[in-house]
Amino acid sequence: MGLKLRLARAGAKKRPYYHIVVADSRAPRDGRFIEKLGSYNPMLPAEHAERVRLQDERITYWLSHGAVATERVARFLGPAGLAPMPPRREQPKQSAPKKKAQERAKAAAGA
Repeated sequence: MGLKLRLARAGAKKRPYYHIVVADSRAPRDGRFIEKLGSYNPMLPAEHAERVRLQDERITYWLSHGAVATERVARFLGPAGLAPMPPRREQPKQSAPKKKAQERAKAAAGA
């Protein structure tokens, strides 16, 4: 049984609130879980103390028993010192200006 530390969505429509849970990797996102380990409220400002709440000792327990954190949860655990900070992924090139737009920008900058 693969254990994951992941987010389970709660809250109303357009008012997200997430529970950080340990669950079997085969269970649905908002379905059956083993234990709640904290919460994440993305509606609060980034510097607010209640934005991410973690139960440190229980998270350490589950990590020592083979649970693997998802990338998003690992980003919360890194600053808290509970797990190593995951590497930042490279941003996609898809949103960069296309070839003609880049040529126009060069021409405008050179002129």
